[in-house]
Parts: sequence; structure tokens; C-alpha cells
Amino acid sequence: MKTSLLPLLVTLAIQSLASMAAVTVPVLAPQAALATGYPAKLAGVFIGLVYSGAMISSLASGSLIDRFGPVRVSQIALLFCAAGLQLTATGVLAWMALGALVIGLGYGPITPSSSHLLARTTPPHRMGLTFSFKQTGVPLGGAMAGIIVPPVVASWGWQAALMMVSALCVGMAALSQPVRNALDAAGLHDRPAHRRRRDVLAPLRLILERPALRDVAFCSFFYSAVQLSVTTYMVIWLTEVYRMDYVLAGIVMAFAQGAGVLGRLLWGWLADRHVRPRTMLSLLGIVMAACMGGMALTGPDWALWIVILVAVASGATAIGWNGVFLAEVARLSPPGMAGMMTGGTLFFTFFGVVVGPPAIAAIIGVTGSFATGFGAVGLVTLAVAVFLALTRPRLAPS
Repeated sequence: MKTSLLPLLVTLAIQSLASMAAVTVPVLAPQAALATGYPAKLAGVFIGLVYSGAMISSLASGSLIDRFGPVRVSQIALLFCAAGLQLTATGVLAWMALGALVIGLGYGPITPSSSHLLARTTPPHRMGLTFSFKQTGVPLGGAMAGIIVPPVVASWGWQAALMMVSALCVGMAALSQPVRNALDAAGLHDRPAHRRRRDVLAPLRLILERPALRDVAFCSFFYSAVQLSVTTYMVIWLTEVYRMDYVLAGIVMAFAQGAGVLGRLLWGWLADRHVRPRTMLSLLGIVMAACMGGMALTGPDWALWIVILVAVASGATAIGWNGVFLAEVARLSPPGMAGMMTGGTLFFTFFGVVVGPPAIAAIIGVTGSFATGFGAVGLVTLAVAVFLALTRPRLAPS
């Protein structure tokens, strides 16, 4: 247990800060829109650009990890996130778009780096729970954004909030330096040189050659669209559709992210002991679809506790599925290649984010209705969940 605790804590902290960097702009979007004149729904386009950058860097992450080590790659990634936030703080649309791409270039290698490190140090029977615990960094970072960013915006403005999160990312990169040599050195010494000159597209080919991995990658494309749609539009939905106070909406988002933390731990434990990972992913998809339906039907006359229940349930499922998914990818990966295979599957995952929030933004722009966008995503998610339930996991070719 001691050998896996330090990598787990380090990767959890890094994941939390990277996640906070990625979702800070959607959280402050309503206030930034008042200052800049850009509509708040452009937060969906911003997130799409973030994950466009993440798609690119996730494919390259396997080679980068082999060459520099997972902690060093994570440190560089955090500095990219910090730089992207500073570009966004200019308030100039072109620089904000570039900032989104730079944040994405930093966000992409974070999960493959942690998967590589944890797959090397975690016993097989604790894979689901360990990966889920590490992935609680994603909703934890979202909760931090929901709790910290709105008060900072209210006191000092939206640009100050971006600079604050940027400084936190730089600080985390510095704090991880003392453990970098110990955690990176163990994996760098026994890697053959040819692994360090890997074709960037090799992860995609390996994923497509393995049906079981291809299925979960397909699933992650749609589930990630739901996850980031919830994260991106939670505060906007609560303030514009339900007419909730902005600071209270940030608190509700923090509760939803907290539910994602607990959900990831619970689903990971269940997938380790009682429910097959593929079945668990199917069940979570069904609940996700129901939550999107609830968000589509919400109106200002709904009771507050029902709205909070929908938000919390969507957080527990739409934000809580990733640990089960990543543990399954690690289990299905050839020995020593968890980081590379995770990078390949995350290409599909991030592509879903690139498509999802901007698609909802387009639907809202055309129809003027959040309900139509949420309803469409819910129906697609239900279809994917049914596919996973009705098909059996297939073994990879030898």
C-alpha cells in the first residue's frame, strides 16, 4: 500500500488543479459575459477548443512519458494550463480562443501520465478503486472552481480569478518537483530506446485493433459529451433557466462535483467487487440520460430540492464514470503500455467533449431552448447505454 500511496496522492493533486483550470471559464462565464459582451453560451465553444488541444496532446503523451517520465510531463502540462489561463484573461476573443487551445494542450497528458504511473504501482485487485480515487481529482477541481471562483469574481473580477487559478497551477508544478526523481526514475531505466521514438498515431491503431478497448473508447466519446455538457452548462442552466442566484449556483455546482467524487469511489469499488465494469458503465449511462431529461424539463417553478437532486445525480453519474473506464483501459492494456493506451482512448473521449458542448451551444442558439439540447444528448446517451448492456465484451486479439 505504501508504494502506491505517494503516486496516488501526487497524481490526485495534479489532476485536481488541471481540472480546475479547464472548468474555471464556464464557471465565471455569466460574469465574464457582462464584462466582455460575449454571450455566456460561448463557454461551450471554449470547452470544445480546450479539448481539441487535449486530443492532440493525448496522442503524443505516450512518447512524451517514455522520454521524460510521467511527473515531468505533468509539470509541463500544468505550466501550459497556467499560460492558457493568462491568455484567456486578456479578454480579447482571439487570445481567449488561443488560451483555450493551450489549456487543452496541457490537460491532455495529465490522465495518461497518471495512468502510466498508477498501473505500474497498483495491485490488480485495487485497480478500479485506485483509478477512481485518482479521478476524483476531476470533480474535486470542479468543486474548487465552484466554491472559490465566484467569490473571487465578485470581489476582484473575472480576470483576477483566472490569474489566481493560473498561479495555483504553477505552484502545483513546483510542489511536485521534490518527488519527481523518485517517481520518474523507476520507469525510465528499463524502457527500450525504440519505445521513445513511437509513432504518434500508434495508440489509435492499437485501440482499433482491440475490440474490447474499441468498445469502451466508443462509450467514452458519448459519455464525455454528457460530462462536459453538465460541467459547462450547470451554472448557466441554473442562473438563466431556473433563475438562481449566481453565487448559490456555484455552490450547487460544487455539490454536484462533490457527488462526482463520491460516485467515482463508489462505482470503482463496485466494479472491483460486484459489477462488471462494462455493466457498470451501462447502468451509469441510463441514469445520465435520465438526469439530462430532468435538466431539459426544469422550469423556474420547480422546487429547489428537486433541482438540486437532479444536479447532484447528474454529478454522481456524468462526472463519476471515468474511474471505472480508465481502470478497464489499464486492465485491457498490454503490460507497460497503460499510459499509451490511455492516451489513445482519451483521443476518443476528448473528441466527444469537442463535439458535445459546442453542439449544445449550436442547438440553443438555433432553438433558443436549453431543453432541446439537453434532451438530444440524453437520447443519444440512452442509446449508447443500451448498446453496452446488450453486447458482450470482446477479447483483444492475441
